[in-house]
Amino acid sequence: MSIKIKQTVWNLKPFFKNDNDPEMARMQRSVKRESYKFIDKWRERKDYLVNSEVLKEALDEYEVWRRYFYAGGREKIYFQLRTYQNHNNPKLKEKYNKIKNLSIEIANDIQFFLLNIGRINEESQKKFLESDSLKEYKHFLEKTFTEARYLLTEPEEKIMNLKLVPAYSNWVNMTEGFLVREERVVLGFDGKKAKKSFSEILNLSSSRKKRVRDIATLAVNDIFKKHADVAEAEMNSIMADKKINDELRGFFRPDSSMHLDDDITSDIADFLVNTAIERFGISRRYYRLKAKMLGVKKLKYYERSVEYGNLDKKYSYFEAVNIIFNAFNKTDKEFADIFRKFIENGQIDVFPKKGKNSGGICFKNLISQPTYISINFAGRLRDVFALAHECGHGISDELMRKNLNSLNFGGSRFTAEIASKFAEELVFHEMINKENQESRLPIMMVKLNDEIVSIFMMSAFNKFECEMHQSFRQKGYLSKEEIGQLWKKHMASFLGDAVLQTEGAENWWIHIRSFRIFFYNYQYSSGVLIAKALYNYYREKPMFIEKIREILSAGSSDSPKNIFMKIGINIEDNDFWNKGIDRVECLLDETEKLAKKLGKI
Repeated sequence: MSIKIKQTVWNLKPFFKNDNDPEMARMQRSVKRESYKFIDKWRERKDYLVNSEVLKEALDEYEVWRRYFYAGGREKIYFQLRTYQNHNNPKLKEKYNKIKNLSIEIANDIQFFLLNIGRINEESQKKFLESDSLKEYKHFLEKTFTEARYLLTEPEEKIMNLKLVPAYSNWVNMTEGFLVREERVVLGFDGKKAKKSFSEILNLSSSRKKRVRDIATLAVNDIFKKHADVAEAEMNSIMADKKINDELRGFFRPDSSMHLDDDITSDIADFLVNTAIERFGISRRYYRLKAKMLGVKKLKYYERSVEYGNLDKKYSYFEAVNIIFNAFNKTDKEFADIFRKFIENGQIDVFPKKGKNSGGICFKNLISQPTYISINFAGRLRDVFALAHECGHGISDELMRKNLNSLNFGGSRFTAEIASKFAEELVFHEMINKENQESRLPIMMVKLNDEIVSIFMMSAFNKFECEMHQSFRQKGYLSKEEIGQLWKKHMASFLGDAVLQTEGAENWWIHIRSFRIFFYNYQYSSGVLIAKALYNYYREKPMFIEKIREILSAGSSDSPKNIFMKIGINIEDNDFWNKGIDRVECLLDETEKLAKKLGKI
């Protein structure tokens, strides 16, 4: 069974016909009208703060607003997607900023609702949480009550919203914009010189062909060096903004607000990261193995992700799509059906091009709007896994659309990577089972590389980020050299002595978007380790896929701790995280044995 591919760029017709569709003006008026209809009805009322039935009415109406009109509605989604496709088009940015500014204005005026709910007295809170009529909103209310402890007054919250763009977003967008504009003439995978975009050059820096990756890395280092001063100013500015926000809200750790947002305790995050750091011996052992298999004493910094073995084979997008479809179809028909719709409906923007942001991303959008996915497919094995990864996110999003209200849609970022990593696990076993020992080894190395990165590198990222923010708060400013030294220190901690910190390595933090989101990286580790546990349960008992589907569709209907306790996983248990890491170590053992058997080391 195979899927026919109709297009490889986004079909945005479900939103609007084009960038100048007259329907946009009508949509903007509708967003404003419906938003202020809710605001005008509830702004002066206090009865919903004491009566559960009136609160139910108010939350039902708020849920409809969040479903269709939240954050500027589908017009904002449309221009967010269009600017992602073409970051350097000023007309698109102008239109996107206009609707974004409207959404900030509305957010300021509607925030009274949750601020008021958050300040309901404890006795009434308990009554509302026990109310049958409010059952579907129970965890939403629990989170609202908890988060309210860190909220400011309504006028102060308006100021926080208004300063978000100039104090944060504009800085981040500036650095990203400079990078995506960059082009250089380098050697391509085919060995021919050609002008390439930044994302293409970054891909080439891990080419198996030494001359290709050396030339590409020189270009990458040149680009980073060119923009290092800008990135220094940007990072210090957004760290300063975060420090101000944390102090105003009463957060004592730089990462506390992320843990609150993730609906977990800081202890859970610390358990996870510290467990991984204690076992950095696994990642160091992996890089020693890779160096031996590649026939060098030490890997250069940019060679740490070079694929091993006969991976010259290029996967067409068609092949990648059908490998993934078959893996999903064998596991769960609903997974496969959702994936098919992504392909057939033009919900995936596939190939790199000038102005398009690098990396992969899944836009979940409003609950009333479909998922859209962007990748930069270059035909490598890792691109097959990247496609599976982002579509795993998309499958989870579509399951949530089917099962949740808009107030529970989205879920904790602590759980966000589980679907993507589970999808990768399925595709890995689909591919590995069809290969002989000789061709199986390179695929196992790719899988190991991904798990080493997701667990150990992301834990090192987390420690780097924590130390960077702490140093900034002590010193008041960090130079690019100071940031670079911190970066090299934490990269060396998980890479070990088999990887050389080559010239230019100190600047590779510059393009990593997750540092701008703040303390996001540990969530990749949780995603991999929980996904591996879920896959083992599924392998032992295929009917467990029904429980996995429940997990992936749970969103923020409950806390991550409670969601996983329902299937016997205790995320407060240090042993659980170690068991997940044990599975990675087992794969490393199997890979080493196979490499010895085949005479590769």
